Amino acid sequence: MTIFRARPAATLVVAAALAAAAATTGAALLTGPAAAAQGCRVDYTPNQWPGGFTATVKVSPGDTAVSGWTVTWTYAGDERVTSGWNATVSQSGSTVTARNASYNGSIPAGGSTEFGLQGTYGTSGGAPTGFSLNGLPCNGATPPTTPPPTTPPPTTPPPTTPPPTTPPPTTDPPTGCAGAVLCDGFEGQAGSTPSGDWTVVSPDCFGAGTATIDTATAHSGSRSVRINGAAGYCNHVFVRSTKNLGSVGSVRYGRIWVRHTTAQPTEHTTMMAMADAADGNRDLRLGGQNGALQWNRASDDATLPEQSPAGVAQSLPLPTNRWTCVEFMVDGAAGQLRTWVDGTAIPGLTADGAPTHDIDGQWYNRTWRPQLTDLKLGWESYGGEADTLWYDDVALGSSRIGC
Repeated sequence: MTIFRARPAATLVVAAALAAAAATTGAALLTGPAAAAQGCRVDYTPNQWPGGFTATVKVSPGDTAVSGWTVTWTYAGDERVTSGWNATVSQSGSTVTARNASYNGSIPAGGSTEFGLQGTYGTSGGAPTGFSLNGLPCNGATPPTTPPPTTPPPTTPPPTTPPPTTPPPTTDPPTGCAGAVLCDGFEGQAGSTPSGDWTVVSPDCFGAGTATIDTATAHSGSRSVRINGAAGYCNHVFVRSTKNLGSVGSVRYGRIWVRHTTAQPTEHTTMMAMADAADGNRDLRLGGQNGALQWNRASDDATLPEQSPAGVAQSLPLPTNRWTCVEFMVDGAAGQLRTWVDGTAIPGLTADGAPTHDIDGQWYNRTWRPQLTDLKLGWESYGGEADTLWYDDVALGSSRIGC
């Protein structure tokens, strides 16, 4: 699926997270959304693989601020939205309606917000049409007032859509990996020690931790990476991707499925690290502190969120004894960072470019424009706690991959 754009003065936008998912999470919606300006812009950027797709949607209301938003559009084929994030979505026939979540309804004049979605299709039907924001058409698109009742989805593939020409990989990739530079479920690992696309490393110092290929516990398939994280300072052990990740670019999206056994302690721990060439090759680290997930910058020990009670409350603990999908986005050009856990955006793990006390105020105590060069999964201990972790279905690319 390619990126669809309207005429030169216009771009498209859409929505994401199923109404059923919203009912489950109890996310509140703002009422009485303000009207959108005629200059509203919508960017809809899809990423497709056989039978499924994700899309990143950017909503820009134009010259007039909105206090809440509703976006509608119509699919040309049989696309069906199955899940989403940062919005609540419902679908009637081929027409989709997306409404803001409780935390992203207000958009200032000249501003924007983003959300995403995942879906399936049998026959891709081309560009979505009829985009509107709060009932007003964006960029000249005129949305239908009701779903077309008499137009069924196509029953045969459009003659202009060629079959995929890329040969299938030797091992089926994890779901939603299309377009990713790195996509690995570790099914190609034949021995007990990670090899090939992964190597075992101990940055900073070596300790008692170990990294092995596990055939007893996996998120999908029959293999995963198991990290036995030992207690005590400097027990550092990781598996590092040997792939060239330079083609990812300045905007990096990642997804890992992780499972661990021990609740995050008060002391600082790390489970993922990425070297930053713009910061003396010191690591940008994701781990825990004060019992909740946090990002940590190794060069100055800045944390996201700040380690105040109000800041930590904006994050959440990493669940134990079950597989959890952790996604992240780092925009090096804009100096921004976002994090999702099981498809839900985490406010305390978001650096949006504007310093906010208790969240990213400390993070922006200096200009931050990261240039990330690698990916490491494992364990760093700075206290007396041990943990056992498994990693599976790892992906890294330049657009959101989804869970």
